[in-house]
Amino acid sequence: MTSESTPGRRPRVLVLFGGRSSEHSVSCVTAAGVLNAIDRSKYDVVPVGIAKNGQWALVSEDPSQWSLSSGTLPEVTASSESVAISSAAFPGAARGQELMVTAPDSMPRSLGGVDVVLPLLHGPFGEDGTIQGMLEMADIRYVGAGVLASAVGMDKHYMKVVFASAGLKVGPYAVFTNRQWEKDSEECLRRAADLDFPVFVKPARAGSSMGISRVDTAAGLRQAIEAARVFDPKVIVEAGIDGREIEVAVLQGRGTQDPRTSLPGEIAVHQGGHDWYDFEAKYVDGNAAQLSCPADLPPHVTDQVRDLAAQAFDAVGAEGLSRVDFFYTPAGELIINEINTMPGFTPISMYPQMWAKSGLTYTDLIDELIELALERRTGLR
Repeated sequence: MTSESTPGRRPRVLVLFGGRSSEHSVSCVTAAGVLNAIDRSKYDVVPVGIAKNGQWALVSEDPSQWSLSSGTLPEVTASSESVAISSAAFPGAARGQELMVTAPDSMPRSLGGVDVVLPLLHGPFGEDGTIQGMLEMADIRYVGAGVLASAVGMDKHYMKVVFASAGLKVGPYAVFTNRQWEKDSEECLRRAADLDFPVFVKPARAGSSMGISRVDTAAGLRQAIEAARVFDPKVIVEAGIDGREIEVAVLQGRGTQDPRTSLPGEIAVHQGGHDWYDFEAKYVDGNAAQLSCPADLPPHVTDQVRDLAAQAFDAVGAEGLSRVDFFYTPAGELIINEINTMPGFTPISMYPQMWAKSGLTYTDLIDELIELALERRTGLR
């Protein structure tokens, strides 16, 4: 049963978080912020966590359980009861399919229908098109990018290929697949060493700065690549770019409107022993990084970076939300670094902060994203 079939009923929002990726805890922290801020007078909220083993479970909606306030990283634990979308496997399923709870030796019970899913999942098995594909099969609306845009946005290699084909300037890089590394790691190291140092070695399909290393000489490449391969067998090595880090938050336009862009922001990592914007600086050390928004840029550069962010959003076919990151060089160039189709969404994350500085509060931003998803038709668009 959906809000469409019952006029006046509040839309039912499934807040989905946790997941199987290395960014499990980051997803939980994002959920804490959303559960605390979502307008309960407008939406019925059903929190569902995905444990690291892939099990879906009905979990507490108390935001404090999923925050970093305790000093430990939160985690969804496996349960004796599992949650499933009852008819996800059936073609032609009607919207608002039931959520079912199952347990050994018990009759399944219904949690009712769901109108829209808010998939607060970061990394593989959530942000990469996998959950999105499942929801498409179930004919259920959801917040954010679709299957292809999510997959492209997750893979830093193909993301750059798409950006370059759209005429956006990308920095020098090298990519190594698992097969290439296993076949001839020395050749991979030679290719990486051809880049200008320092370089950043990254898992190709991970986020939240997981597994990323800054390498200043060729001697450190092998260790950094092996560290990245713990998170993803496909690795990308990017040449360091001398430039300021500028970010823009993008929000899908209503109807046929163009994407909306926030005022650009700039990250300054200024204390706590952080050489760059790593995991600790993003999520643990609240004093390590400072956002300046609007960034101190010439007016024409502000206009240009906002325009390029909207172009990047359209280039990958994004929907809902994205954060687009650039380097602004001393020569005045804007070089795109990446797009994040499900950016960090805690109250202190850069995406909601930039929108707050642009006049859209955290609660109103959540509301806008849900409304965009409810307006969007399912299936091919």
